Amino acid sequence: MSRTRVRAEDLFCARCHRAVRLGTAHWPEGYLCAACYDHALETYGICAICGAERLTPGLAPDGGKLCTDCAGGLGDFTCEQCGREARRYRRGICGQCVLAERLHELLDSGTGSIRAELLPMFDALRQTRRPKGALTWTSKPHVQRNLRALACGEVPLTHEGLSQLTPWRSVAYLRDLLIQTGVLPPADRHLLLFQRWLTEKLPAVADAGYRQLLELFATWHVQRRLNTLSDRVPLTGKQIQQARSEIHLATAFLDHLAERGRALTDCTQADVDAWYAGGYVARRLTHAFLRWAMRSKHMPKVAVPHRSTSNPAPLAQHQRLTLLRQLVTREDMPLQDRVAAVLVLLYAQPLTRIARLTIDDVLQEDGEVLVRLGDPPSPVPAPFAGMLLGYLGQRPNTMIASNPDARWLFPGRRAGQPMTPATFELRLRHLDFPTQRGRTAAIRHLVLQAPAPVIARMLSYHDDTTAQLAAEAGGTWRHYAPGDHSR
Repeated sequence: MSRTRVRAEDLFCARCHRAVRLGTAHWPEGYLCAACYDHALETYGICAICGAERLTPGLAPDGGKLCTDCAGGLGDFTCEQCGREARRYRRGICGQCVLAERLHELLDSGTGSIRAELLPMFDALRQTRRPKGALTWTSKPHVQRNLRALACGEVPLTHEGLSQLTPWRSVAYLRDLLIQTGVLPPADRHLLLFQRWLTEKLPAVADAGYRQLLELFATWHVQRRLNTLSDRVPLTGKQIQQARSEIHLATAFLDHLAERGRALTDCTQADVDAWYAGGYVARRLTHAFLRWAMRSKHMPKVAVPHRSTSNPAPLAQHQRLTLLRQLVTREDMPLQDRVAAVLVLLYAQPLTRIARLTIDDVLQEDGEVLVRLGDPPSPVPAPFAGMLLGYLGQRPNTMIASNPDARWLFPGRRAGQPMTPATFELRLRHLDFPTQRGRTAAIRHLVLQAPAPVIARMLSYHDDTTAQLAAEAGGTWRHYAPGDHSR
């Protein structure tokens, strides 16, 4: 019997044209890579031929979606347990049923039933539209260990109890999920992570005197500042990173004094100058510790060196406009990255503020699209208006268990959390997008086109900031009186 030979040109995905290996899914249209196969079996809608609303993994010649019957030759994807059409994982049952069985085992309180307090999280996980991610997560040994510890009561179901579990990244994800489902009360996740890090960092300091100093600095300066900030808005990753760096550098400065045979109470100007001479930019955050130590009489008065760290030159206007045209027209870039970059170039928004936008901030009034960045909302010009509305229907991370009903404009992978500014920064850096220079160019251009107080209110800037930028850019609105001029 002769074997059917597979041609080399056939070993490419029929949909995305990436190379595939033998043994991958083969449908009438050709081979499918793992990503396209998963996406097809997570696609539901109205069949282009029969009009039925069901699983539509097939593709019509014109690009329409087809159900399994109309597409033909795709296979049967009906779950033998719940009757739902979905990808079957094992024993002919779908991912949601497999996930429910696993969660019943992991969240068993020891009585044969799920611990009552964890039922909201159980319901949210088992109803996820993309069970593959939850199945992968619950297959990790440390996740299973932590879930069993909470279910059996070995660890209190509180924020303090979660701090006893490891590893911290997995625990942070679990905490977000418990908060999102109402099992735990809301709390600032970044502040909790910093407090946990601090309890591990300080005991590692060998010198008892230095350890006591660092505890005082962390309690009365660093944590006090973070608590004040978190009372107003949720903390960001960069704020926590700065707080950690301040404690790291304070520890390093004390070690530097010890190497020079001095205590903090004997610190001289020469010791401080020698410290900063080793790298001013990298050690600039030592300023906080030195000023606190002088205010609290732990060290004598010295002069803290200061060096200007001015922002890089903004983009020229023609460069900014060229970037805007590319972002609107280039289809090979991820849509979420293009939308975020345009918000930077058009409205001078920092990534921290873009991350906190919700779909409720995109408004449609009288045929016009607006985005609420301040008061009043800012108009969205074409063609960005169409691109923004199109993005609303395909936001990422809305099919996973942690963010099924997210209102964030850019949902993240963590429960109830948006995409982080650090993630934005990394993604835009891969596109060679000049985030800081682009934002500076945008705000300078805007304050030349309209009065600085108006721009400040529309874009949530401080009046003094826009006024200063307008003066630096040579604006002619310096004596404009803000307020209602219609009367």
